[in-house]
Amino acid sequence: MERVGILGAGQLGRMLALAGYPLGLRFRFLDPAPEAPAEQVGERVRAAFDDSNALRAFAHDLTVATYEFENVPLEAVQRLSQWVTVSPNPLALEVGQDRLREKEFFTRMGLPVPPFAPVDSLSDLERALTRIGFPAMLKTRRLGYDGKGQAPLWTQGDVQPAWERLRGQPLLAEQLVRFDAELSILAVRSARGELRYYPLVENRHGGGILRRSEVPAPHGSPTLQRQAEQYARAILEELNYVGVLAIEFFVIGETLLANEMAPRVHNSGHWSIEGAVCSQFENHLRAILDWPLGSTELVAPSVMYNLIGKLPPLEQLLSLPGLHVHLYGKSARPARKLGHVTLVEADAVRRTEVEQRLRQLLLDESA
Repeated sequence: MERVGILGAGQLGRMLALAGYPLGLRFRFLDPAPEAPAEQVGERVRAAFDDSNALRAFAHDLTVATYEFENVPLEAVQRLSQWVTVSPNPLALEVGQDRLREKEFFTRMGLPVPPFAPVDSLSDLERALTRIGFPAMLKTRRLGYDGKGQAPLWTQGDVQPAWERLRGQPLLAEQLVRFDAELSILAVRSARGELRYYPLVENRHGGGILRRSEVPAPHGSPTLQRQAEQYARAILEELNYVGVLAIEFFVIGETLLANEMAPRVHNSGHWSIEGAVCSQFENHLRAILDWPLGSTELVAPSVMYNLIGKLPPLEQLLSLPGLHVHLYGKSARPARKLGHVTLVEADAVRRTEVEQRLRQLLLDESA
């Protein structure tokens, strides 16, 4: 029996396991957190990622290992790789963990990016802003997600407070571009080099957190789809990448600017559980086990909403026709992703009607 090890036991690990059980797979998770949604669906080793003895015990009898978030310590992945194949490989993780290295990698691979500069001192920041201009964003190079580790710079008056807030760690300054939309592509590559791409997804964020994803992307086009696939293929092949990769873009007209990549399954692909022939989660497992990849074809237009901070009554969600509900078993707190819902509906009028009812329900709960 094939057994997959997953570093991290959050909702992404949970959804990987749920996708793998119909294929006869078994799962083991390693996570130090007191609360772990994935332990409801598989064995969990509760230990620090840098605990060598725990890593060795975790690796016992695994067929392959992967990770569900990109901030798992690189050293843990490198050490685990001594005992079992880990996909995506440590190089992909190393690039994805550092925003500066990621931007330099994008540039080297031919992906356009907003103007940026490394920042290690206040004088570095002042020089960067002279070149980049306002508005800009000051970001930590590491450990930033869901809007964390970022400070907008609208005017000179924002510079000193932003520096005081984020100083003491490697930083990156980046131009805030005026874009038409935020798009992402999910691509998957197997160990044998087979490639598949999902349709472009249009994402809406609030407070730095993904709120809504729609596919097909209203601002997408065949030209942008080809560009995104070309960029994804270049990265996948350069890194000898195995698994699902997400790349987020700013779109300006018919041009894509690369924002960041996530070397893992991704929130903007949750719609694929019901909205694609083969979900991102199943395809990630197929890829790392070197099985044939599944179809990434769209079943029907889909829209996904994250449930953040507080859950609406389950009965009300279930009363909305065609809505698929996923709850993660997490305790509620502000800005926390507690679940998501996906509407898969070919009829545009019906999709709009149900979405309006859903938005009102989410608005009522956030009041």
